[in-house]
Amino acid sequence: MFDLSPLKILIIVAVIMLVMGPDKLPEVAQRLGAGWRTLKGIQQRVETEVREAIPDLPTASELARLARSPVSLLNQLADRVAPPEPEDEPAAPSASVAATEDDVPLLAPEIRPSPPPPSAADWGSVPDPSLN
Repeated sequence: MFDLSPLKILIIVAVIMLVMGPDKLPEVAQRLGAGWRTLKGIQQRVETEVREAIPDLPTASELARLARSPVSLLNQLADRVAPPEPEDEPAAPSASVAATEDDVPLLAPEIRPSPPPPSAADWGSVPDPSLN
C-alpha cells in the first residue's frame, strides 16, 4: 500500500523542515510524542478491561503469531476440546472381524440429472433479437 523507501522518507522530512522551519520542529515532535503516548495509554486501558472481561484471551503477540500460522491455532483449539464421553452404544465389531460392503457408508453425494433445456415452444413465438 505505502511503499516508503529511505529516499522518500528523506524528502518528506526535508519538506516538513521547510514548511515548519527549524524553530517549530522540536515543538511539533514533542506534540507527536505526547499524542503517541496518549494513544498507547488508551490501548493499555482497553486491553486491561478486555482481559478482565475475557481472561482466556491470548495476548496481542500470540494473536499476531496465530494469524501468521492459522494451523497452529486450529491445533490449539483441537487440544482444548475434551473428547466426548462414550454413551451406551452397541458394541462395535472386533478388529478381527472384517468389514463388509454393507458396513462402509457411502461417501459420494447423490447425483441427480439436470433438467432438459427449455424448448422454443416454451419461449413463445417471438424470436430473440439478440441471437441475430
